[in-house]
Amino acid sequence: MFRGLQMLIFAVAVIAIVSIAAFLYLTREIAAPSVDIASSVQTIAPSSSDQEVIFNITPEETTAEYSIYESLNGADKTVIGTTNQVTGEIMLNLNDVAQSRISELCVNARTFATDSDHRDNAVARLILQSEDAANECVLFQPNKISGLLGSVSVGDTLTFQVTGDLTIAGVTQSMTFAVTATLQTAEELTGHAETVISRADFNLQIPEVVGGTTVGDAITLKLDFVAMVNQ
Repeated sequence: MFRGLQMLIFAVAVIAIVSIAAFLYLTREIAAPSVDIASSVQTIAPSSSDQEVIFNITPEETTAEYSIYESLNGADKTVIGTTNQVTGEIMLNLNDVAQSRISELCVNARTFATDSDHRDNAVARLILQSEDAANECVLFQPNKISGLLGSVSVGDTLTFQVTGDLTIAGVTQSMTFAVTATLQTAEELTGHAETVISRADFNLQIPEVVGGTTVGDAITLKLDFVAMVNQ
């Protein structure tokens, strides 16, 4: 009987230690970004033509967002995570917009913020696996722009689609974003891009330690950007 009591106490102690360790692991702050967001993607080589203008995404005025359904202990909500740690370039050909190009886009996965620090830590560390340097950035490499014709002038709004390789937590899938962009001035381009992805397609698993949580499969990705010509 005494030995049985010892074993029970030991089991309870182990469970307590594991639970505390898991709690501390989940609640500690996520590692700070290790890369300079401005230098984390390849740039577009400038052209000698004055009709090809390169706009650089301005992080301070740009927002990348994900939204997903969550039910936590029976309470339904749409979780929205945002960050301004976005970089990339857009080359706009003013005479022939079909010749325009977009560089690789990078969003630092460690920096998404919702209304819960605990959720942010779990998303960044366990789901996006962003503390692994290889997964620190969500990457989008455009390889096709569709729906652009003719020329563009200040004040014009363009509606088009961008297809490319989206990489999240080491998994790459071909995705298409619907985009609208407005040439506000000769030096400023603003726009919105949006798509919906499947969590299962990117193997984004909800860890068992996040108990009592049900999460949807569809994730809406949005990018509201401001891009400026380098001075």
